This record gives sequence, structure tokens and C-alpha cells, in this order.
Amino acid sequence: MTEERWGQVCEALEKAIGKNNYVTWIKPLKFKALRNGVAHFQVPTTFVGDWVSRNFGETIIHHMGKDGEPVDRLEFNVVAESQSRAASNGAAKPAAARPSDNGTRLNDEDLPGAPIDARFTFDSFVVGKPNELAHAAARRVAEGGPVTFNPLFLYGGVGLGKTHLMHAIAWELRNRSPELRVVYVSAEQFMYRFIQALRERDTIGFKELFRSVDVLMVDDVQFIAGKDSTQDEFFHTFNALVDQNKQIIISADRAPGEIKDLEDRIKSRLQCGLVVDLHPTDYELRLGILQQKVEQYRAQYPDLNLAPGVLEFLAHRISTNVRVLEGALTRLFAFASLVGREITLDLTQDCLADVLRASDRKVTVEEIQRKVSEHYNMRLSDMIGPRRHRTIARPRQMAMYLAKQLTSRSLPEIGRRFGGRDHTTVMHAVKRIDELRAVDNQIAEDLELLRRMLEA
Repeated sequence: MTEERWGQVCEALEKAIGKNNYVTWIKPLKFKALRNGVAHFQVPTTFVGDWVSRNFGETIIHHMGKDGEPVDRLEFNVVAESQSRAASNGAAKPAAARPSDNGTRLNDEDLPGAPIDARFTFDSFVVGKPNELAHAAARRVAEGGPVTFNPLFLYGGVGLGKTHLMHAIAWELRNRSPELRVVYVSAEQFMYRFIQALRERDTIGFKELFRSVDVLMVDDVQFIAGKDSTQDEFFHTFNALVDQNKQIIISADRAPGEIKDLEDRIKSRLQCGLVVDLHPTDYELRLGILQQKVEQYRAQYPDLNLAPGVLEFLAHRISTNVRVLEGALTRLFAFASLVGREITLDLTQDCLADVLRASDRKVTVEEIQRKVSEHYNMRLSDMIGPRRHRTIARPRQMAMYLAKQLTSRSLPEIGRRFGGRDHTTVMHAVKRIDELRAVDNQIAEDLELLRRMLEA
């Protein structure tokens, strides 16, 4: 086959697979020879050869053999590595790799990724009822072995342990299976890496890095919402890894269906695995976290005394964010050490006055009505008005339920703020939403999202 004939094949391939696929995958191929039914090509990387063989091999063979010498298979010679690989029946062997300092395997350049925090391990993760399912799922994935659910999607509010579990999975995988190529990145890093590849005209290198890993972990995926090009690349990376049965672990601040401006096709993909919510901490879990932190601080502050009731007081008063809770304890120990005093309730209240004031922010019925109206795209006047259509009545019941849960108002007071309704109407709304949240996932997710927004 001549160069001229290969050019004609390329024209046919561009029509068959589309311009974008042609420019990305076929154009980098350099035809060398056709001998004994084997077409020989030079390619810039092993990844390109793998991808072309797997996705376009049969199409290339068909068009090369049309009106010419028959082609049985393709063989790629990787110029950069000076090695040849046969690609038969659309399958290809993995490229050779060198070990890295942290136990993962790397190709020609270091894998991208954020550093893994040594403090965030499974041993340092305090398990309670609100996070036990997320912890169990993370443990299962970290054990390696066959992929049972893909992706694992962890979501929850700020300071509830998503990032801790992500780091713990990465540590466990690297310790158990150091040969695995584990990449942990934030969605922001993924985007900036992609932009850099576009700027340097090295999208093939970007694809090779992210689509040849064994485990891909992406934190705060909501960050790519509304960023079309990054979403497109993330979608194709996701599909490529799933097709290879590689594990994907994703985290976000809300459920996939609640991430505004995230493409529907990505939402659908993210929901096809196991989606796990990290619920807000309860009193017992917060107390357990504080007790564990105190044990760690004992070595650093051996002479400090902690009065009874201090940890219980903090666990009650700081309830929405574990990071704030841990930060408050760190400040308290440091302050007590500097002034040389016992950690008492009085000292705690003086030292943490600003933190405690912020935690005391009260949610109002009016604020709840406004947030629920915005969430369901309805007029605030309908929330307190007489209309009983279901599209109005159900959000109104949700608002009444949240008012009962998040405020200290009595049922008659709540009823009066909803257009002068009777307290029995509020009782019925609370009972109805309690019943629905147990059987309707959408109701449960809406409640959780609204509660987080109101307590933030």
C-alpha cells in the first residue's frame, strides 16, 4: 500500500468516524508498511495505539482492505519507547511502567494528583450511625478486588467526612496494592490540567494519563458543573475507565441529581453506581470525635487538665460542622496551654465565644418559607396563601415540617405564620412528611438539602 492509498483511506475514515475522532486519533498515526496482511504504524504513545486498536481497529482494517490488499491485523510501533506491540482483535497489552516513590506505577511522567493527607486514615475516622454506610462502602472499595459498584459516589455537607474517606481509601489501596495506579484529584485540578493540555496542544497526553489509571478519585465534582469542555472530557474519561472495569470514586457536596448545571448524561452515569449520603453528625458521633482528638492531644499537652462536662458541652453546642468542632478543640487546648490553666466550662466559653455565637444562629420560619419557595420555584405568597394544589401543598408541608424541626416555635405559632392555619394542619403536615421521607427518596433528599442550606 502506498502513501497515496493511505491518504485515501484517511479521507474515508474521517467520514466514517467524524472529524473530531479523526483529528484526535487517526491523524497522529504514521503508516509505514503493509506486509503479509499486517499493517504497520508508528504512534506517539502506547495509549494512542491501545485506543485506536480497541475503538477503530475494525474500521481501519475494513477501509484498508477495500479495493486493495487484504489486511488481517494492525501493529503499532511506539516511537517514543522504541518498542513494537501487536494489536489483534481490538485488544492491546498494557504498557510497561516504572515504579514511583510512593508505590504507584508511572509512565513517562508523574501521575497528576493532590497529596494524600497522612492524618486521614480509616483508623482516625470515627464511625457513627450518620456515616456508617459511607464508611462501610469506602472500606469495601479500599479492599480492592473485583469492582462491585462503579462509581462509588459520596456526598454530604461541609465537614462531614467526605474528604477524610477519600484520603483513607487512597492510603489503603496504596498500602494493600502498591502496584495499582491510584490518582486522587480535585475536580478543579482535573479542569486546570485539561486546560493546560489544550493550551499546550497535548490532549493525547492528558487522555493517556487519566484513562490509563487503575483507580480514579475525584473530589468535589460539583466544581465542573457549567464548564462544558471539562464536563465533556470528564464524561469520556469516565466511560473509558468503566469500559476497562477500573474503579472510580467521586465526592460532592450534594447528590448527583441536585448538582445544578451538571449535564444530564453525567448525572445519569454518576447515579449508576452506589450513591451514599454522609448525614449530619449526631451528638454521640460528635462526642466520639472529640474524645479521639483529646487522646491525640494528651501527648502534646501532657500537663493539661480537662474538667468534666467540657466535651459534652462542645458536642451539644457545635453541631453543624466537624471541622469547626475540631478547630475549636485545637484552639481551646492551645489557649489553656499558653495561660497555664485547667480547661473548664468557664474557660471554654471565654476562649470560644465567637465560635459559640456563630453556632447559636437561629433559623426563622420566614427564612424556611423563603428557601423552600426558591427551591421549588414557587411564589412566597403561595406558601402562605389558600391554594391547595399539590404543587403548592407539598412544599408548604415541607416548610411546616422544617419549621417544626429547626425552630423552637410551637405548632400554633407555626400555623399562624402559614396564613393563620390551625395547629392541627401543622401536625398533619409533619406526620405526612415523616411518612413520605421514609419511602420517597426525592422527598428525603430535598429535605436534607434544604436543612443543610438553612443551617449553613
